[in-house]
Amino acid sequence: MDEFIAELRLLKAWAGNPSITEITRRIHREWQRAGRPRGEWPARSTVGNCLQVGRRRPNSDLLMAVVQALVGADEAVLSVWRQSLRAVLGEAEAAARVSAYDRLPAGPSVFVGRTGPVARARALLTSGRAATATLALEGMAGAGKTSLALHVAHRLLAGERTDVPVLFANLRGSAPQGPPADPAAVLETFLRLLGTTGDRVPYDLDARAALYRQLLAGTGALVVLDDAADAEQLRPLLPGTPGCRTVITGRRALDGLGEATRLPVPLLDPDDSVELLRVTAGADRVAPDLPAVRQIADLLGHLPLALSVIGRHMRDHPAWTLGDYYREPLVTLALEDGVRTALFASDARLPKDARQLLRLLALHPVQEIDATAAAALLGEPPAAAEHHLAALTAAHLLERTAPDRFRLHPLVHAYAEERVCIDEPASRIGQALGRLLEHGRSRDAAVRPETRMLRGFRLPLPRRPSEADGETGLQQLRAGRVLAA
Repeated sequence: MDEFIAELRLLKAWAGNPSITEITRRIHREWQRAGRPRGEWPARSTVGNCLQVGRRRPNSDLLMAVVQALVGADEAVLSVWRQSLRAVLGEAEAAARVSAYDRLPAGPSVFVGRTGPVARARALLTSGRAATATLALEGMAGAGKTSLALHVAHRLLAGERTDVPVLFANLRGSAPQGPPADPAAVLETFLRLLGTTGDRVPYDLDARAALYRQLLAGTGALVVLDDAADAEQLRPLLPGTPGCRTVITGRRALDGLGEATRLPVPLLDPDDSVELLRVTAGADRVAPDLPAVRQIADLLGHLPLALSVIGRHMRDHPAWTLGDYYREPLVTLALEDGVRTALFASDARLPKDARQLLRLLALHPVQEIDATAAAALLGEPPAAAEHHLAALTAAHLLERTAPDRFRLHPLVHAYAEERVCIDEPASRIGQALGRLLEHGRSRDAAVRPETRMLRGFRLPLPRRPSEADGETGLQQLRAGRVLAA
């Protein structure tokens, strides 16, 4: 809405910057002509408020009257503004829909391992020090952040008195569709859950946050804020009072919250990955060939969501032997049943250039990459590539393994491989491959000059790669041919 108002101010300047009084007169004339009763005509102050940011309940009828007073009867222009206003109000309405409760959702039905993170989380939340009362769990899509948060929260409450206030909200920070939850709407729901009647809920965001903190002071409340978008969304929702505990989950690095202790949620270790497959699929399914089960866990990158997906598939498809879960069907099954959707939600909120780099990284063998190789793929300076790599790392779509080295998770690589075939033209793929090959040749003269393996296809080095090479690579990527790097 604030962006819409900013555009409306520019429109006012474009129209010769008429005064609020003049705009009000024009609206009165138009509404009189339309036969609207004088009691509906807006006051000058009401029209002036239309040009103020921070409005949460705008009068769409009056906003369009202001637009018409500025542009006249040009229906084409009015139609564009009308459509824009509908989009803005629709997004504002969606952001105002919140899922917030005065109880915790049920904990995970299957919870395996995580002994270290659980112990650290409990220690941080029970230390009683204000600086450690806020815990932010961060990690890639499907890493099990919400399961860990709920497991820890339920265990905390199990040993406490029953009258401790409990608040839970899904902030929709990575929802594939729709905007993140509006913190003002979340606070309104929290205040009502804490006993504030509707007529006593403040209108202003800061006033709501102040009342919220006042009500929680000294209560020892537990607040769980799931799937946070960013620090700006979170700040008004933090109790900020000694004794209260807050558990946050998010896919993005929440480095803007100075008062929070950040705890990365890692992938499962190999033994816990096997145990999750056993619990999900059934002991009889995994017992015959534990080495094969370990290989399956390795190929899935020990991602809890993917392991759960494949475990359920094993349970529901007893005719499949463990050997049937080879690399390609295994990755395809994991992507089909939830992993692709989870990764897409993280991908969709990236800046445009970072999204392009993610796709082009599929052209690189499954191994570590540095900023110079990423710059070669993009055809940009290393400094720009480093900026995009940092954005991917902050979204936990890329792992930093050294100051200048990065690694893609196997399933993120598979997702990027799908998207590069959809989102990038063959000509651009060919150009990116050419730059990458030239970069590799200049950096590593020891590589055999006749060929270089790149993600399942060969490109000859004696000549410069052409667009036809890119097309060949594109076709083979679509065919799903995967060779080890």
